[in-house]
Amino acid sequence: MKNFTSVHDVTDIDALVQTALACKKEPFANKYAGVNKRVGLLFMNPSMRTRISTQLAAKNLGMDTIVFNIDKDGWKLELEDGAVMNGTTVEHIKDAAPVLNAYFDILCVRTFPALIDRAEDYSEVLLNQLIKHTNIPIVSLESTTLHPLQSLADIITITETFKEDRKPKIVLTWAPHIKPIPQCVANSFAQWVNAWGKADFVVTHPEGYELKEEFTKNATIEYDQHKALHDADFVYVKNWSSYKDYGKILTDGAGWMLTPGHLSATNNAKVMHCLPVRRNVELSDKVLDSVHSIVTQQATNRVCAAQAVLSEILNSN
Repeated sequence: MKNFTSVHDVTDIDALVQTALACKKEPFANKYAGVNKRVGLLFMNPSMRTRISTQLAAKNLGMDTIVFNIDKDGWKLELEDGAVMNGTTVEHIKDAAPVLNAYFDILCVRTFPALIDRAEDYSEVLLNQLIKHTNIPIVSLESTTLHPLQSLADIITITETFKEDRKPKIVLTWAPHIKPIPQCVANSFAQWVNAWGKADFVVTHPEGYELKEEFTKNATIEYDQHKALHDADFVYVKNWSSYKDYGKILTDGAGWMLTPGHLSATNNAKVMHCLPVRRNVELSDKVLDSVHSIVTQQATNRVCAAQAVLSEILNSN
């Protein structure tokens, strides 16, 4: 594995999941794998689980980590080739990337979409520029369109939770929110579940919230949430803003917040969410605090997911 920016960087999802579960069982089994190696964690926006879990994963492998908050502590980066830098940007990615390349053995980056220009966000310019101007592995800690470490943790959680000899039914359901939220987590989860190919997968949302088809093309799209939830084994709750009417909130989402009433149609479903979650907006307290909720397990698995990825990169490089 050279880079980790999407499911397309993974040759065998199940093998990576098993590596992660082995890391979870014995986190220090390979504690010398990363000795004398440095990993840089660059953040363009806030993070809790991603930041801490990746640091813990690197430490379990003996790596040194340096966290740098570009949005708070660094110069504003220019990403456009040929830019005349007479505005607010101070440093070009062409100049910053080679320096980071010299400092680190692995570079992890978390960025965030502006939700203004769809073409610009979906071009993944920062990730692509880092890959172009460095020769060290690049790991996405969330990009403008995808969140692969979260999705790997999600597949790990489903794998260790579901033990029946059949395909689980997994439902990704849109939820209300107070502000526009990117499509990253939803895109990524759909991409990984489809690539995994071991589930009956349904995506449900109000009309107008269709995700980009390349991520959902093998899923069933259902606008009736109650119909979608019928016999579900897992319900993944997540808000996202419109892709078609980019970055917009199209409805107040009345009736879409997941409650115990919604779960009555499921197969005693486990409920997932990437966190942080707006209680009693996206998900009711009665669901989050119930035996249905596996959000803590899901968040815990962020460590072994990151450790599996770092292990694969260390082994490959």
